[in-house]
Parts: sequence; C-alpha cells; structure tokens
Amino acid sequence: MIANIKDFFNQFIEPGTRPNEAGGAHALQVATAALLLEVMRMDSRIADEERVAIGAVLRQQFGLGADEYATLIALAEQEAHQANDYYQFTSLINKTCSAAQKNIIIENMWHVAMIDGHLDAHELHLMRKIADLLYISHADNIAAKQRARKTAKLPPG
Repeated sequence: MIANIKDFFNQFIEPGTRPNEAGGAHALQVATAALLLEVMRMDSRIADEERVAIGAVLRQQFGLGADEYATLIALAEQEAHQANDYYQFTSLINKTCSAAQKNIIIENMWHVAMIDGHLDAHELHLMRKIADLLYISHADNIAAKQRARKTAKLPPG
C-alpha cells in the first residue's frame, strides 16, 4: 500500500514540497475512497448514482482534477481489493482526522449508501462497523445518517 501511495503523490505533487504532509494527505484520500467504494459494493447492485456520488464527494472534499481522481479511484479499488479488513483504512483516518472530519467521512459514506434510494442490510452493517472503528458516537452517526437521508430525499427512518 505504501509504495502505491508514494507513487500517487509523487505523480501529482511536485517533488521536494513537504513530502510527509503530501504523503499523509494522499494516504487519507486513498483510505476515504476505499471506504466509499466498499459502501457502494455492499448491496446486490452497483448503481450509477453511487459512482457519481463517490466522484462528487472525492472531488469536492479533496479538490481533485480528473487525472488525480482517476488515479485515486484505481488505487483505492486496488487497495480495497487487497485489504483483509477495514482497519488499515480506519486507523489512518483516526490518526489523521479530527472528530469533525471523521463525521464528514461517515456522512459521505451514508450518502453513497442511500443515493440509490434504498438502504440494504449489508450497508447498514458496514456503516455501524466503520462508525465504531472511527470512534464516532452513536448520536453523531445517527445525525450523519439523517443528514444523508435528507440529501437523498428519503423518508425519515
């Protein structure tokens, strides 16, 4: 994982400009993208709306251009496929992000889970698991879920 992340930030960050900060930022991008992709894969079908939502979230949150986004998604898909669990992603997020940033990540995950108009049991399970691994309180997780539900125009529940 580290070699791929290093290649990613070497490709898009000018060499010699704060490599530790850039490497951490790009590792966080990969971790966030991998978790969003995992949410998309949890139900029985992958909807176009989910792909579009992931793209919008990552471009907005990290200010990515088209090339950076394509590289990030390819790398995140590779890392998510090779991962044995979610800990490698959530531990990086826990080390790097504030509580407010983690709440944004979980809200974005809820958004991807709900954008196709329904919430699958597997998606619910994953969201509970990730919220626990990110040390997000139950109240904050439910609040993020409700905000995402409102954005997706789903009835309260």
